[in-house]
Amino acid sequence: MFKWRTASLIYEDSTYGAGITPELVYILQGYNTRVTDSLALPIDATESYLDTLLYHLKENSTRVFIVHMLPDLAARVFHRASVANMMSDGYVWIATAGIGSAVDSLGPDRFHDMQGVVTFRPYVPATDRVMNFTVRFKERFLLENSGIRDVPNPSVPLLWAYDTAWSLAAAINKYSVSSSTPGTGRTLLGAVLNTTFDGLAGRFRLVNGQLQLSTYEVVNIIGKSARTVGFWTPESGIFKNLKATNEKGIKQILWPGDLAIAPSGWSMSSTGRPLRIAVPSRLGFNQLVEVSYSLRTNTSFVTGYCIDVFDALVKNLPYPVAYQYVPSTIYSSYEELLSLVFEKKADVMVGDTTISMSRMNKVAFTMPFTDTGLSMIVVLKKDSSGSMWIFLQPLTSTLWITSLAFFFLTGFVVWAIEHRINPEFHGTPWQQFGIIFYFAFSTLVFSHKEKLESNLSRFVVIVWVFVVLILTSSYTASLTSMLTVQRLQPTVTSVQDLLRNGDRVGYQNGSIVKYWLEEMGFHKKDLLGYVEVEEYAEALQRGSGNGGVSAIVDEVPYLKIFLSKYCEGYTMVGPTYKLGGFGFAFPIGSPMAHDVSQAIMTPAVQQEMAWIERKWFGDPGACESKSGGINSFRLSFSNFGRCRCRGCTHGLNALAAPSTPSQPSIIKKQIGEYERDGRWSNLLQEDG
Repeated sequence: MFKWRTASLIYEDSTYGAGITPELVYILQGYNTRVTDSLALPIDATESYLDTLLYHLKENSTRVFIVHMLPDLAARVFHRASVANMMSDGYVWIATAGIGSAVDSLGPDRFHDMQGVVTFRPYVPATDRVMNFTVRFKERFLLENSGIRDVPNPSVPLLWAYDTAWSLAAAINKYSVSSSTPGTGRTLLGAVLNTTFDGLAGRFRLVNGQLQLSTYEVVNIIGKSARTVGFWTPESGIFKNLKATNEKGIKQILWPGDLAIAPSGWSMSSTGRPLRIAVPSRLGFNQLVEVSYSLRTNTSFVTGYCIDVFDALVKNLPYPVAYQYVPSTIYSSYEELLSLVFEKKADVMVGDTTISMSRMNKVAFTMPFTDTGLSMIVVLKKDSSGSMWIFLQPLTSTLWITSLAFFFLTGFVVWAIEHRINPEFHGTPWQQFGIIFYFAFSTLVFSHKEKLESNLSRFVVIVWVFVVLILTSSYTASLTSMLTVQRLQPTVTSVQDLLRNGDRVGYQNGSIVKYWLEEMGFHKKDLLGYVEVEEYAEALQRGSGNGGVSAIVDEVPYLKIFLSKYCEGYTMVGPTYKLGGFGFAFPIGSPMAHDVSQAIMTPAVQQEMAWIERKWFGDPGACESKSGGINSFRLSFSNFGRCRCRGCTHGLNALAAPSTPSQPSIIKKQIGEYERDGRWSNLLQEDG
């Protein structure tokens, strides 16, 4: 109900105490709650023993404690917890029904030590019979104990004891059990097990020798009494009102320290100090993390994309968190910083930390807050494949053949209609064949001299002239683009090309990319490490044959930073190999890792993260718009079969065709959106 992810279990070291422990731990796991400590207490535990155990619990981050033991030992535990200041703000104590059943008989001192505890007790309706019994019980108690002034109400176990004695008497009376009868014990036992009646504590019925209870009260110990805040039944779970079981939830609880707001259930620091957040000091890619120092004030400052994202996430947590960034030295590796978190010398690591299997064995990562994947950057080169036959390239071979076929078909249809009635279509067979060929092709420039006599042939020519108009306009536009627009192609299109050619590949020093490249089949001698963005660009310009590289392979966020600075002349190509992405590292078992992951998925944080990304990496569409018009596209027959708006939309269809490996993938994704929205003209203007 309160989304606590960890809890500590304290139980009595006896058959009663250990009986439910395995089942309780298993059930809690089903609710995504982990039992961090499971501690058994001897019944005769001394105060020093209890103090040592409570100090151990206080040093841990978990602040939710489940107590399962009998009332006498529980009272001693709560007293020592109060002395240790563990019944104060931020702590949660939940006691099982063994303790809750006896709260009505507790003395004032014990109530004082249990302020804010939430527990359970079997529900006993306040009937007239119960009230009458309570009055008679107090009168007799005072009569036999004249020195006691405050007489507690009868506890539930006392009512059970009364009902048990009543069941024994009823069984003897009903079954006429006599002490002189052989086998009296077995007979009496069977009689009691078969006895059912409405007792003080409710319906008395034994199943397998155990009293069956159907309803529990959820009570909160406040002041000198236990206040009912809800009910629980196996069928309905927890609800507020016994008369309306569909009203789920619970009434207001006052937690230890008189807090009305539910505690977070954990604390990163037992001393209340701010969280220590380790930040890597790195060279290059300072848009992600940058540590700067002021010699005048002898202080350090941390900035960058990762820092802003973490600040935004902490701001959106449901509880306040105090923290301070602790920059590392420039010589500290990422693995060393993760070891600090593992050893709990640092509370969190914030930076461009890649999630990997080996690292997940040491720390708990949040879900990735960046694009996940491994890709590569290559140089764009001018396409020098043009030739004297470039005038054939605007149309595909299929469209060329189809167009020629329709030229002949149109000429033949016009000749078939006109040659019987029009003298200009008469002559020898060769002359008539020439007329068919000449008439069809003369429609390209509208220069045919033959006069048409039939309206049917005129209609055929009108339709064909319209088709020719579209075809020639499209051909002219595409050929003009090929002749005038500079066309660029990537030097490499896949990892297989690099392996096949034996090219050198660059990667970022200190990253796990080198391991991946070696797994892909690259030799160590062909792998060159770099640090700065400028080194990437310089190595790519030199090329593999001149001491540089043919491609830079890195994680997508680093490549985005590179393209934001070197937009023209480079492109991201090849498939994206899935990696873990960047995550924030917490100690294993930290509930904050789960809470931060939940914050990442909220719409408000997603919007803020998008704004932070534009702040540090620039507009991701700016580079696309610069390179969106550098490629021309060949027309195919399908372009003329899907015209849906005014004019010909061959430009849009050409954009959708996968003609070149360097075509921006974002254009492909936008085609469907623009097609659905009908924003044809905007797309054509923006993307050429």
